[in-house]
Amino acid sequence: MMLLYPDADIFLWGFSYQLGKTCRDLSELKQLGLLCNDIEAIAKLGYRNNFGIAAGETLLSLAAGPFTTLLARCRNPRALVVHHSYAENTSLVTDASEAGFMSRVQYFPAILMREFGLDNIPYVGSFASGCAGLLSLLMTAATLCGSTREEPVICLTADIKPPGTTYDALREKILTSDCSSGFLLGRESCGYQLLGISYYSTTRMIVPLVEIVKKSVQMIRALAKELEIDLGSGRVVLHYPNIFPAAWDMVSQYLQIPRQQHILDGLPERAHCLSSDAVISLSKLHDGRGGRVHIVLNFGSGLHLGVCILREEENESRDPSA
Repeated sequence: MMLLYPDADIFLWGFSYQLGKTCRDLSELKQLGLLCNDIEAIAKLGYRNNFGIAAGETLLSLAAGPFTTLLARCRNPRALVVHHSYAENTSLVTDASEAGFMSRVQYFPAILMREFGLDNIPYVGSFASGCAGLLSLLMTAATLCGSTREEPVICLTADIKPPGTTYDALREKILTSDCSSGFLLGRESCGYQLLGISYYSTTRMIVPLVEIVKKSVQMIRALAKELEIDLGSGRVVLHYPNIFPAAWDMVSQYLQIPRQQHILDGLPERAHCLSSDAVISLSKLHDGRGGRVHIVLNFGSGLHLGVCILREEENESRDPSA
């Protein structure tokens, strides 16, 4: 599926993120039973540390940091779009004996907004695309985007490790962190302009890495061609999730993207931050010159593979007082 927005004047800006407060190295994770792989197997892929929530920290408190920052930039958002990479984070645990259906339902976006004293703001949520959450946020928020006179949409993703699980994946050799992040999406010309999205899903449980590489190259080339983007211009950077580093090396090689334009941000220090990986790297890579093209690759359980192409604007963000 391909979605094109070159003339839609849709922009994303105001990036914010927060990691769990506790940093642990691989030895600490193994000693605490939070690592199912051997240390050597995870270290071989470049992982060194991760971040988890500290005692007293919750999913709500983790999300509160970015949400506070976004609200400071947007006092009356048009809507709130929330994505969770883990289905377990979509709602809070409630009393099963509660007889009232409405009182049993404790969805995360509503609870978060109540914590901030907010009401009468439309909200939607998703989880079935796993760590391809940035693409889910963009596709949903783009349909909710109002006119230039209206406030932007707040996009937020937040996840902590589900209870009773480890921070890594045995087969995939992925190390994760607890993280929340978000951004604003609207019509004001700043940050990054959304140009297009390509999205692929399969119900297969396992897809060979060589197929992921091939499909990624095909999707990037096809979307770039449709948008008349020259991948060899030297003004293109690729953002990859902090998983499968060898696979992304091959993607960049096939696309003939130089190493300095190949972005795998903070893999040793913060591991894989689920749907927040690209939000974090986009928050760091805006150079204020405008015109540079950012290609973001997402991979999520489900299984999903997604690509979005953004064009950098000269202004990183709008004036929140405007």
